[in-house]
Amino acid sequence: MINITLPDGTIKSFEKGATPLEVAKSISEGFARNVISANFNNETIEVSTPLQVDGSLILYTWRDRKGKETFWHSSSHVMAQALEELYPGIKLTIGPAIQEDKGNGFYYDIDFGEHSISEKDFKTIENKMIEIARGKHEFRMRSVSKDEALSLYKSQNNEFKVELIENLEDGDITFCDHSTFTDLCRGGHIPNTGIIKAVKLLSVAGAYWRGDEKNKQLTRIYGISFPKQKELTEYLQLLEEAKQRDHRKLGKELELFTFSQKVGQGLPLWLPKGAALRERLENFLKSAQKKAGYEMVVTPHIGQKELYVTSGHFAKYGEDSFQPINTPAEGEEFLLKPMNCPHHCEIFNTRPFSYKELPKRYAEFGTVYRYEQSGELHGLTRVRGFTQDDAHIFCTPDQLDSEFKEVIDLVLYVFGSLGFENFKAQVSLRDPDNPDKYIGSDENWEKAENAILNAAIDKGLDYIVETGEAAFYGPKLDFMVKDALGRNWQLGTIQVDYNLPERFDLTYKGSDNELHRPVMIHRAPFGSMERFIAILLEHTGGNFPLWLMPNQAIILSLSEKYEKYAEKVLNLLENNEIRALVDNRNETIGKKIREAEMSKIPYMIIIGENEEKENTISVRQHGGEDLGTISVDQFSEIIKNEVNKTLKTFK
Repeated sequence: MINITLPDGTIKSFEKGATPLEVAKSISEGFARNVISANFNNETIEVSTPLQVDGSLILYTWRDRKGKETFWHSSSHVMAQALEELYPGIKLTIGPAIQEDKGNGFYYDIDFGEHSISEKDFKTIENKMIEIARGKHEFRMRSVSKDEALSLYKSQNNEFKVELIENLEDGDITFCDHSTFTDLCRGGHIPNTGIIKAVKLLSVAGAYWRGDEKNKQLTRIYGISFPKQKELTEYLQLLEEAKQRDHRKLGKELELFTFSQKVGQGLPLWLPKGAALRERLENFLKSAQKKAGYEMVVTPHIGQKELYVTSGHFAKYGEDSFQPINTPAEGEEFLLKPMNCPHHCEIFNTRPFSYKELPKRYAEFGTVYRYEQSGELHGLTRVRGFTQDDAHIFCTPDQLDSEFKEVIDLVLYVFGSLGFENFKAQVSLRDPDNPDKYIGSDENWEKAENAILNAAIDKGLDYIVETGEAAFYGPKLDFMVKDALGRNWQLGTIQVDYNLPERFDLTYKGSDNELHRPVMIHRAPFGSMERFIAILLEHTGGNFPLWLMPNQAIILSLSEKYEKYAEKVLNLLENNEIRALVDNRNETIGKKIREAEMSKIPYMIIIGENEEKENTISVRQHGGEDLGTISVDQFSEIIKNEVNKTLKTFK
């Protein structure tokens, strides 16, 4: 017999060789009919896999993200089979499900050789996929020797699969079979192809083999699939709405930012309205940070290579960094900084501190640089230069719990003021089976992980635990926010770090007059200004909270005769700290209103003869609601009340 532990802590006994599907049936026949994959002892497996030892089992349905990823990975196999049948001689490489933080669906990278493919071919491929799916072919895993695996792909002249296999250990190589199709695969599939009822290919793009621009360029086909046609229809409707909310489209329409090939890929240029938006966000956080006891610092955009060698960033991020900058001095090398934390460690190191002076909270809107591959760049969400709302807290171990909880309060304040109400917290821990990914002692890691878990529990956060998602220097608490379109984004992060203080030999004098090592907390409620603004744009559709809008009102005069009164109203609004502008163009009022609507200005103030005579304004809200004729003071009160409703006071 073997003992199987379920997520709720229940332990059930089964005969050795029982499958996850049999475990599911022991819970409920109805539940079992919906189970499509499983995870046993942190390894994704099929529901038909015999269980031979004691362990922890998680059963996934379509409702679970991991279930969806298994469904989509299985669909990529079906797409690969369809492509092989339609385009003989192609070479397959890899075909994973898309990770949660990067979207939905799946892709496959393929060397099409002499064949060419475009979106006009999608319908034919989709029809072939559905034809294969209707065959209800079972997905079956089998172990293959290294020699056998190499022999198969060498016979197909598939140098990509050969390269993958050469890096695998003999005995760890598995193939997945379904229908007449075979593919090198680690596993994790749905029971059979028949569960796939609806498919849609979304786009085709170029992708370098293994993400290296020096390698051959392949063709990447993106797709998505569902167990019901209705879900695909709803998803496509959501995609259409997402196109209208695309931050690149809105950023251009609202004149917030742009890119220039001459400046360089992935390096955004902020236009006046966008720069003002950033400044308001920065001032909003600076105000809260000041109340929370943070001190602003400024550090340079570069640092000596040795700084990042000491911190460990060069070893971990060196491949993703810009090339070192060599100076005229022999052997002197600088790097564009990939992170702010080493600089803040050096600030702490400028003088000795007593325990009475801790915690020290250093904050900076610091710009950092990473050399992202050109194919990975995407508007503001994936750039090569970005500004982090970074801060590092240096505290005693006794202060860690309270400091960590206060940072949680700050993150929740930011979310509340910007309309992000639907979120989960994710506790990201190290992977115990892959210690080489991390720096520091097991003891320090255990203390840091426990500190985060205890804080999440004490603050009553709705959280999940993800093993293997920690930063290389410490565990973290990430906030996964669901936007207006139901998409999940990682926004805001807090990390506990015992390792950098050791690497930089940071100390403070304790009450015992001895030197002690501080604990370091890394935190960034926005994450990066660029990515945060992109997500905020798409979440709001450009209709930002009123306190953040570049222009809160626009004054539209019916004719040039009322220009003086328009200026008077503008001055009154500005005296009440309301951001407004005047449209005095010689255009029809209808055209002025349409253009103000397109610019998403929250309020339109229309003035003419009656308004000037009665010293009033007529107010129209974005979207068409007419608020009638009121005084400027009454309008100012409306604005202030709406701002106060969303922009809470921190502490």
